Amino acid sequence: MIPSEEDLVDALTKAVRASVAELFLDNPGQTFYYITLTTPGEAFGPALSAWSQEALAERSSPDDVRYSYPDSPFSIVGEEYLAPVRRLFAARPEVFDLVGDASDAEFDLRLRVMETALRTLDSEGLFGAGEARSNVLVLAEVVPGDAGNAARARRLNPPGPALEAWLAYWGG
Repeated sequence: MIPSEEDLVDALTKAVRASVAELFLDNPGQTFYYITLTTPGEAFGPALSAWSQEALAERSSPDDVRYSYPDSPFSIVGEEYLAPVRRLFAARPEVFDLVGDASDAEFDLRLRVMETALRTLDSEGLFGAGEARSNVLVLAEVVPGDAGNAARARRLNPPGPALEAWLAYWGG
């Protein structure tokens, strides 16, 4: 059976909720400013990474890695929760096995799932509220870069310093 969009959203929301809660619990005193779900251009099931101000301050060249998910000490976290979600993504047709509009539709569905899960968790307050939330950047990124990343960032984040800094960094 092919998992539906709703199935994927539900599973990803639960997995990210558990992963981020565990990340925060296991790292008291860390001020997280970047939390991202990443996927390559094939839109495979996503991985979760994060950065904190404290971890960034330990780097000799912080500007080079400020938004680099693989360079973070919190790269690819919550694997025990996200691995089953990736299996659900893999149960759907591969984006590049499809042609034309069908390929585009599957790609869009997968990114919409990531964005919907993050938006749901944001509405629950997982990433903070008020001013604290405006200092946390939450992303659904296609890596190593995609024209849609900036649009998703704008939809997922309130106007504020975190979003503005990221857009300036990437020229978005």
